[in-house]
Amino acid sequence: MNIINIKDKNLFYIGGVVRDEILGRKSFDIDITYVGNAIEYCSRFGDVIRVNPDFGTVRVKVDGQEVDFASTRSESYPRKGHLPVVDKIGCSLKDDVLRRDFTINALAKNTLTGEIIDYTGGLDDLKNKKLRVLHDGSFIDDPTRIIRALKFSVRFGFELDEHTKQLQDEYLSAVNYDMSYKRVKKELVETFNLNSQLAFEKFVNEGIYKLLTDKVQVSDVNIQRLISDYGAEMPWIVYAGVFDLSRLPLTKIEQKILDDVPKKLDGDFELYKAFENARIETVLLYALKDEAGARHYLDDLRKIKISVTGKDLQGLGIKPSPKYQEIFDMLLREKLANLEMTKEDEIKFITNLFS
Repeated sequence: MNIINIKDKNLFYIGGVVRDEILGRKSFDIDITYVGNAIEYCSRFGDVIRVNPDFGTVRVKVDGQEVDFASTRSESYPRKGHLPVVDKIGCSLKDDVLRRDFTINALAKNTLTGEIIDYTGGLDDLKNKKLRVLHDGSFIDDPTRIIRALKFSVRFGFELDEHTKQLQDEYLSAVNYDMSYKRVKKELVETFNLNSQLAFEKFVNEGIYKLLTDKVQVSDVNIQRLISDYGAEMPWIVYAGVFDLSRLPLTKIEQKILDDVPKKLDGDFELYKAFENARIETVLLYALKDEAGARHYLDDLRKIKISVTGKDLQGLGIKPSPKYQEIFDMLLREKLANLEMTKEDEIKFITNLFS
């Protein structure tokens, strides 16, 4: 786990990196915290790349690699559901870990001694596979922790402890919709990009969808299997797209994926025309109401192409005009009904149209 050759009694690994080491998992999220002011501490290295004095964080180059350090800090939530404000930079280690989400993410490991510091019972919760918040107002302060808990439950096979589950249910029964939906989206993306049907079912059955909307109407189609069969650049939107996402800050591409999902389609031609220029995520969202139709398009129809081009039409003496599209559509209908058509057959079909 040691990525830097620095040992200091006031320097600690905190959070996911400690949790993952204990679980025997590879960690991609390494938090290094200095008990005190990390910016002042890191000035000794000389090669400072970036500083954020408001949060007491600093990036420096150590042994040829860029490393992020954080000051211990305490936080509060004057506006519930939104970003916290920093109360103090350079607080005690205990106060720093107490601002975190779950006990399993509040463990610290000293870089000098290797000692694990556990103020909240995180080691027992790791052993018992439990997710437990650090205080009763945790979800009120930051409701995105509910989605984060879902992500951890799927990744690690953990469950909420009884009291934390009660706090979650209480919050979801009276959601404060004045929250940071940028943060909600971030957690949804990370959770549903795991491509887990279990995560989706928990999201629905535990009422977590209420963070987005008070209405739910979901399909019984297995989304995980769909994405495994066909792939998707953005798996999360196939899961989340069945809900009202109007509160989320969607990109133009994400909004178009949702807007392009058609109502019920009838026949091969309608399927082909609806999806020939659509992203795979749009097709998979349509599959949630017509799985057979979507799979038929993806398995059979999308590989069908007509061979005749506009240049060929000109060669037949047909002047360029909006009628070209009508001709191509008529030809497509014919080819969908007769997959054995060659280019010569296509040209003969068009010639007969105009004879």
